[in-house]
Amino acid sequence: MTDTASTGRACGVIVALDFDDPIDALALAARIDPVRASMKVGLELYTRAGPELVRQLVHSGHRVFLDLKFHDIPNTVAAACRVARDLGVWMVDVHAGGGERMLEAAREAVGTGTGAPLLIGVTVLTSLADSELAALGLAASAATQVDRLARLASDAGLDGVVCAGPEARRLRAAHGAAWTLVCPGIRPAGAVSGDQQRTLTPAAARDAGADWLVIGRPITRASDPLAALTVLEAELAG
Repeated sequence: MTDTASTGRACGVIVALDFDDPIDALALAARIDPVRASMKVGLELYTRAGPELVRQLVHSGHRVFLDLKFHDIPNTVAAACRVARDLGVWMVDVHAGGGERMLEAAREAVGTGTGAPLLIGVTVLTSLADSELAALGLAASAATQVDRLARLASDAGLDGVVCAGPEARRLRAAHGAAWTLVCPGIRPAGAVSGDQQRTLTPAAARDAGADWLVIGRPITRASDPLAALTVLEAELAG
């Protein structure tokens, strides 16, 4: 992780291995020193390659964020969280919208102490705008809904939340220095935002209090992924 003078916090990069071919994902991971960045395995790659790929990454010394956003009845989510823990992942997420009982069941299943992964609650996807939330029947803005779900996750004992960069400063002030803030939708200045709605640059998210920046396409689709990672590291250290 990179130390920052502006916040006094450390901010690290999680590379989103959003590949449809596990060979490509493992090839890129093999080129990145685990000290420099952690790895995220999401729905596409996990559906293609399953838990064996996660085991390979863990065995190679990588910290793995299993980003499957579990959202089901409490018993099912608890069982899935126990499997994630047994895979040796470093971080796993659940949808905070699953409610208090589901979050508490996940917390109990993951456990605490040595070997327990960080348990992170997903608030509002960074691809969603206020108008889309309204179409779902939610009168609240994205910001208000994020605050509400973050409080629910905190009350259930989760280690932190996934949030958009623009929400990090507010959540850091509300929940303190010990809470983990994971920010996807990070785009370097001038980069195409794609399907993301609520984005920040790496430096801006760092300054807002983010602990971890999830960055996919700006690294994985670059002509030289390692050079792209180096540029991001320099920005975070600046």
